[in-house]
Amino acid sequence: MNSKTVRAGSPRRGLRGAVLGAAVAAALLTTTACQGDGEAAAPPSASAPSSAAPSGSASAGGSAPETTAPTGDSGTGSGSPTATATGDSGETGGGNGTKYEDCKADGLTTAVELQDERGETPRHFLLTVTNTAKTPCVLNEAPQVRLKAGNDAPIVETLGEPDTEPVVVEGGGKAYAGLYVFGNDEGGEAQYDQSDRFTATLVAGEGTELRGTLVFDLPDSLDTVSVDDAARVNGWAGTEGLAMRPITQL
Repeated sequence: MNSKTVRAGSPRRGLRGAVLGAAVAAALLTTTACQGDGEAAAPPSASAPSSAAPSGSASAGGSAPETTAPTGDSGTGSGSPTATATGDSGETGGGNGTKYEDCKADGLTTAVELQDERGETPRHFLLTVTNTAKTPCVLNEAPQVRLKAGNDAPIVETLGEPDTEPVVVEGGGKAYAGLYVFGNDEGGEAQYDQSDRFTATLVAGEGTELRGTLVFDLPDSLDTVSVDDAARVNGWAGTEGLAMRPITQL
């Protein structure tokens, strides 16, 4: 009977193969462990963005982008408005704050109007001046009024503080000043005088020069009026009401 014989391997050869396989496996484990330690120590590299972020965009954290101020001063460039000139610019009248000349006595006509009712003591007067020229002129502060003729007569005190704004009198136009002349009642003991006219010296814009003296004759209905040191004058005004309103309170 034919029989197949199976031949067993050599015992030494099998043992050598097992030892060799174990050595290879140990070497592989050692290599793997070394590589794992190296990779754990190294920080992960950040991947670079595919393209740069657009200028002016917010960052990933949501904060606003930092802006850079322009190098030029936008408020002081050549195109910025310049400061306006002072009132002296273009003046021809000597510091009155306008482009017009101060009024002169020879360019004005005068008139006086009594403001009290008939039968009352004459106390309140409206002084009116008319500009005879075609061009405007300027009256400053209050006129220097004297109730008696001559430069030696006392100047009437101004009622309150005179308005520092000049009054521009148009060509052919008028301006006004209110005048109170008498403060004593009939029969009073205080001293008083009689006057038949008033004079008013014009003041220049700078207040250091005079522009002539005007004469205001009394209305035809009056020969003289009583005057005393209670007299007051209001500054120049553009309307009768503004000139007389403070005076009528006296």
